[in-house]
Amino acid sequence: MTEEKFNECVYAFTDALYRFVLKNVGDIQSAEDIVQESFVRLWETRGKVRDGSQKSYLFTIAYRLIIDRSRRLKHSSGVEVETLSRYGSEDGYSDLGQTLARALEGLKEEWRSMIMLRDWSGYSYEEIAEITGASIASVKVGIFRARTELRRRLGPLDDII
Repeated sequence: MTEEKFNECVYAFTDALYRFVLKNVGDIQSAEDIVQESFVRLWETRGKVRDGSQKSYLFTIAYRLIIDRSRRLKHSSGVEVETLSRYGSEDGYSDLGQTLARALEGLKEEWRSMIMLRDWSGYSYEEIAEITGASIASVKVGIFRARTELRRRLGPLDDII
């Protein structure tokens, strides 16, 4: 990969990669660090990455960095992410975006990443399998279970809106 081709990748994929990472980690500084590290690794392995697979490679690296970060945080704090039972605010008003974000936070890391890749970023099951290193069947099951858990956490639509 030439420097020009790398710069094209930075221009083409930074925004989508950043949104994906930020939705998964919820921290701007960490998201920026993970995106930057993903591009650093792309540059370092530029000779091994096939032309046309840069986007998949970047999302794979970012996904693995998100998982590594999550494991480090769980190990260092020793505390699991608390599951929220009520998503509304004190005044009874509930912002749908916040409600969904809180429900997503409670999902297992791998399920959240899969559902974000599928429903937020629009990747196919095959692409998600390539990014996560899971089989296509595992991706389909993970997304199904994530959606089922989200439905359970969110409850009836009338309660949210």
